[in-house]
Amino acid sequence: MSGYIWMLLWLLIYTALSAVLEVQQCETVCGVQTVRFTKLWATLGVLPLLIFCTLRGDIGDTYNYMHAFSEMPSTFSALPDYIQSLQKDHGFFLLSALIKLLCGGQVRVWFCILAALQLWPLVKNYRLYSESYCISLFLFIASTDYISWMMNGMRQFLAAALVFACCPLLLRKRYGQATLIILLAATLHASALFALPFVFLTRGKAWNRKTLLFLLLTVLVVLFIDRFTNILELLLQETQYKNVVSDWKGFEDNGTNLLRVLVYAVPTLLSL
Repeated sequence: MSGYIWMLLWLLIYTALSAVLEVQQCETVCGVQTVRFTKLWATLGVLPLLIFCTLRGDIGDTYNYMHAFSEMPSTFSALPDYIQSLQKDHGFFLLSALIKLLCGGQVRVWFCILAALQLWPLVKNYRLYSESYCISLFLFIASTDYISWMMNGMRQFLAAALVFACCPLLLRKRYGQATLIILLAATLHASALFALPFVFLTRGKAWNRKTLLFLLLTVLVVLFIDRFTNILELLLQETQYKNVVSDWKGFEDNGTNLLRVLVYAVPTLLSL
């Protein structure tokens, strides 16, 4: 909790300094001349978060990740056998093993590098496309999403961050390159494959028929959630996520907090 408070205080100081220091520059974003923070200043905004993720204690799945890191090979000669022993997410564990071999087995260095890779797409896209970089950082930290994503789900969020990095490609209609990056992200965590339909949904004007049809299907899934979970469980039987639905039922997990849903809904409502 103390780290959370310190980061909120840093954001308050950071926002105040942003108003008085010359930390902005003119840039062209989506063909429009505008003013944005410099890359250095935008990076400083997430520096406390990077430090917190590096030096964190036993938060979420941190212990399990540290245990997995300890079992990674300590020599390059043992790397092929280690990769062959993996059952899923080969890209993540290969990347992690290489970091261990190159950084001398320091788990904190591993945490730092992964956190930096996760934060880079956020800083880049928030700086370019957000109307208020400071508010975007505030929402990310105040929502405590950084805990569930950057610490409890490092594999998932690293893949999600790589998918998020595709935003400039989608805006420039480079769909082939975006697809390749999403497939690469799927080697980190297979859930990245769910982003592939959005490569096609983002084509055309906002709120076009494809988007509305997709939203309609989503609403139907929510209305008939009991039937959908059975279908989902059947589809996932031969995958690494075959126990996901049963775990939901076993944990009696009824979803996320209503306030979180309402906050996430605001950008969609403003867009509509």
